[in-house]
Amino acid sequence: MLPKPMSIAVALLTAGLSVSFSTSAQPAEAEPTRPNIVLILADDLGFTDISPFGGEINTPNIAALAEAGLSFTNYHTAGSCAPARAMLLTGVDSHRNGVPNIPEALPAEQQGHENYLGVLNDKVVTLSTMLRETGYHTYMTGKWHLGHTPELLPSARGFERTIAMADTGADNWEQRPYLPIYDKANWYADGKEHTLPDDFYSSKYFIDKTIEFIAENEADENPFFAYIPFQAVHMPVQAPREFSDKYAGMYDEGWAVMREKRRQGAVAAGVVPPGTEAIVTPGTLQWNSLSDEQKRHHARRMEVYAGMVDAMDMHIGRLMDYLKTIGEFENTIFIFTSDNGAEGSNLINVDATSMLGNWFDQVGYNADYATLGEKGSFNAIGPNNATIAASPLAYYKFYASEGGLRVPLIISGPGINRRGGKTDEFVFVTDLTPTILSLAGAEDHGGSFNGNTKEPISGKDLSNFLTGSTQSVHQETESIGYELGGNRALFQGDYKIVFNRSANDNAWHLFNIKTDPGESKDLAEAEPARFARMTSDYEAYAEANNVLPMPEGYDQRREIFRGVLN
Repeated sequence: MLPKPMSIAVALLTAGLSVSFSTSAQPAEAEPTRPNIVLILADDLGFTDISPFGGEINTPNIAALAEAGLSFTNYHTAGSCAPARAMLLTGVDSHRNGVPNIPEALPAEQQGHENYLGVLNDKVVTLSTMLRETGYHTYMTGKWHLGHTPELLPSARGFERTIAMADTGADNWEQRPYLPIYDKANWYADGKEHTLPDDFYSSKYFIDKTIEFIAENEADENPFFAYIPFQAVHMPVQAPREFSDKYAGMYDEGWAVMREKRRQGAVAAGVVPPGTEAIVTPGTLQWNSLSDEQKRHHARRMEVYAGMVDAMDMHIGRLMDYLKTIGEFENTIFIFTSDNGAEGSNLINVDATSMLGNWFDQVGYNADYATLGEKGSFNAIGPNNATIAASPLAYYKFYASEGGLRVPLIISGPGINRRGGKTDEFVFVTDLTPTILSLAGAEDHGGSFNGNTKEPISGKDLSNFLTGSTQSVHQETESIGYELGGNRALFQGDYKIVFNRSANDNAWHLFNIKTDPGESKDLAEAEPARFARMTSDYEAYAEANNVLPMPEGYDQRREIFRGVLN
């Protein structure tokens, strides 16, 4: 099958030019080719959880994309799923797109404010809407978590065909909620309630449906945009046993040993600089303080986690193989990343019991060693194992430290000339929408769409950096602010200030995250002028974006589980 061309009319409209037609004969010209785009979003994937970033988990298909493309080792996202997804799909800061926090965690004091909705507002234009306007087919299969009502589902936000799970997560084997905060698992197909098939496994099903959607329009000349937000590796961490068993014994030495192996692997892979130090995230247990049975259970939880990543990679490979069979692989841009860092919620205790034990008994979940990760099993790696997934970075999901915000980013395909390498150039999640628009030959809406004023895209286009025609993305003096649940950060050049309210650390810290990604050397006292300037810039960011203060005693995890814990 030939690459899909862009019509001359659409090309001119995309370039912002008027279209007129002449009856006189014109010489035929080759029409420009527009690439297909596959945006793959893992869920709660840690910084070194894939092999090209130094991890031990087998991910040959993701590695193949890295070898053919460019890996970003200094890419930052939000510390939680919905804010990250909202910024990823709009290029607009989370305090302007309506999703500064997940709706399940918004405190009562913030609810009702127009920029604290927890769902995408009507002031932003989604990437899928803009691409569809220029002739792209737009498909989405996976976790949405940006709204349940008809006008908020992906089918109303620019996606032509959809399979969408609307909650924070759901079981990967069957249609059931994974937390007692939900009465049911909310699945939708093309905007209507959906029933999953009997042979459902999330990663397989999402790729099955993506292939089905692409095949429906294979014969026409329009390119496609496929957004695949996997449930892997969000809890419940579940995988077919044949994948989990591949990692039997891998984690028996414990998290301290595995953190160091990951650090060494990341250095060898060029993901972090030599000499990178890794602090031990406060609260991490000593492996040797556990009983043999506890060690066995913790190790198995990581084996299942590795199996879930491995299975996701295998199914990504199925999509790659399909695109090769229809002649579209070479004309497809792949973007692989994660919504945030590894999940460290402590839902499964060291003795395999759970804070949700009463609910588990009611609904039939268990955390038994023998069936961990299989149907009916609830698995979560917990905060101690999360330090492996994030290594050599500090902390994990929810926190504003690097382990919560820095995740892998790989971009591969036509238009990416810098292939097979890694870059430590700072990139932020809002940069991906303008980059994809540019690679697709589509225009930024510029703050106005179909006659309506919209929030302008704040991210920067990376396309020239991908071709090698520019050597930087953000200016050294440019400040990029961030806040989620009271955890705050501001990036400027190679530097970052961070304030982790969730860690009960009521102080700002300053780090050079290019030379010290492990955030081991606080420079606040050594560089007072820089520290003062960056904290002042954060205050300006917070004021400009109407960042609200957090109520006293707020804790994001407790807010989510309020009223349902044992």
